[in-house]
Amino acid sequence: MRTRYFISLPEPEKARGDEAWSFKSHSAEGFAEELQSALRGTSLFQSWLVVQDDPDAIDPALADTDPEAQVTGKMDDLHIDLEVLTRLSGDVLKHRLRLLAGSHWQLRDVRAG
Repeated sequence: MRTRYFISLPEPEKARGDEAWSFKSHSAEGFAEELQSALRGTSLFQSWLVVQDDPDAIDPALADTDPEAQVTGKMDDLHIDLEVLTRLSGDVLKHRLRLLAGSHWQLRDVRAG
């Protein structure tokens, strides 16, 4: 089952995680593309996993991907809204967002896809 997540980046310039994995974009479209790539592929997760003290202790479900994930972004006033359509769990989505944006994002709504 696919789920639609509505994410807000209230201060896009602060939406940065650890430098190694952080968003690099400044536009709504760029943020959407980077998040979509992080949900579809394994490179972001794998680069984070290799620096963990005990990689074997990490929940393997966090490595899940969704090759069909879709993310769109739009600028609204001074913040960015992202709409995510994916079969991934909320935990996986939140983990990827924390890597990319740190704590500078908000989950606004969740609906069936």
